[in-house]
Amino acid sequence: MSAIEKTDKDGGPARRLPPKARPGRKSGAVRDPERTSAAILAAAIDEFSEHGFGGARIDAIAARAGVNKRMLYHYFGDKDALYERVLQQIYDGIRGAERRLNLRDRDPEAGIRELALFTWRYFIEHPEFLSLIATENMNRARVLRAAAWAPTVNSPLVGVLSDLLERGAAKGVFRAGLDPVDVYVAMAGVGWMYLSNRYTLSASFNRDLTDPAELERWGTLMADAAIALIAPRHP
Repeated sequence: MSAIEKTDKDGGPARRLPPKARPGRKSGAVRDPERTSAAILAAAIDEFSEHGFGGARIDAIAARAGVNKRMLYHYFGDKDALYERVLQQIYDGIRGAERRLNLRDRDPEAGIRELALFTWRYFIEHPEFLSLIATENMNRARVLRAAAWAPTVNSPLVGVLSDLLERGAAKGVFRAGLDPVDVYVAMAGVGWMYLSNRYTLSASFNRDLTDPAELERWGTLMADAAIALIAPRHP
């Protein structure tokens, strides 16, 4: 008698479990490729963000995802290909969230403020984004520069920001001729510098920059700085 055919509590033969309900059977990878792919990708994001490209291990990613290495290679190919897919995923994540703000429907000043606050909060809520971008910068964007999707991944952001700046200039609340990429880099840089250096800054200035109240205050300052950067200059 097999383990599945053991007697039940009344002494009679237990009902044989159907194959899909047998304990220990790992069928998710076979039946649900979307879930398996998502699990591998989520595990890879964690592993690469924690250990960088060089320190990340395929064995560890497979273990995190609950699959074997053969399954991982089947879905994503080699380590380089998986890492590129991770980068695409994190860029798609932030750009998709920005699109849901519907900034083209907002007043220009309100739209810029909302974008600044959104960017700040996204950075706080997604430390893996900052970590992975830092890793790719350390590697001089080796993978990103070769990725076919990279040249257009930020196009939606640039388009929305251009619209806000143009409408703001037409209203006289922003300077004309501003470069949307310049504005975004300056705006995001205010938040990036804070979060990338918050521990050393806290220690050297004797102020806890990780405190929630400090984080909230800095978000407001970041939005104010963005507006001040693009406001008309008066003689």
